[in-house]
Amino acid sequence: MKGNSLIIIPTFNESENIELIINKILLLNDSNDILVVDDNSPDGTSKIVSDLKKENIDRIFLIVRDNKLGLGSAYKEGFNWALNKNYSYIFEMDADLSHDPEEIVNLKELLINSDSDVAIGSRYLDGVSVVNWPLSRIFLSYFANIYVRIITGMPIKDATSGFIGYTNESLSSLNIDNIKFNGYAFQIEMKFKLWKKNFKLREHQIIFVNRKSGKSKMDKNIIFEAIFGVIRLKLNSIFKIDE
Repeated sequence: MKGNSLIIIPTFNESENIELIINKILLLNDSNDILVVDDNSPDGTSKIVSDLKKENIDRIFLIVRDNKLGLGSAYKEGFNWALNKNYSYIFEMDADLSHDPEEIVNLKELLINSDSDVAIGSRYLDGVSVVNWPLSRIFLSYFANIYVRIITGMPIKDATSGFIGYTNESLSSLNIDNIKFNGYAFQIEMKFKLWKKNFKLREHQIIFVNRKSGKSKMDKNIIFEAIFGVIRLKLNSIFKIDE
């Protein structure tokens, strides 16, 4: 039986983490289904998901794409899939266990009981709650989010967070295929466009733990996309341009 929530997990070479995170989500027993969008991982990530799916045919779903197309592209495909299946609540989270699956319950509660349309797992709502990141990366992330607030005016302390819950109504309001960015800027663009549509965004403090297994996908191109993408988003909103 289909749950009322879908957790979308994009993957590329996450064979060391994917089984553990899926099992943690299943143990929540909270009407959550799981959709893994895998970019044809050469390490066999999709095979692990396929094997788990055999025992949970109604709760685990898998999309395997032909090439490595990126984070934003994976979420866009997942969002469209979720909306077509009419899930009430749609979540996005990383596959590397940096996001605690138990926090899904808290984010979902915000969506159900707090009249929120978007629930954000925030690293910076009340100080800095990041574990095992080098200081340089904490500074980069923290001040990038200050930069986003200054440029956009959006009152969100963790605009680059990738641990988010959406109501069906909020996601349905967007033209998902029209979201332009693919890395951290994708996360900012989603929040910004929903904020401009007057949806209620609310943050919930989480503890973010740096991955223990696998390799980070962040590179300098993702950072540059975010820096210049924020300016583009702001200008487009001023001139009413929705490319």
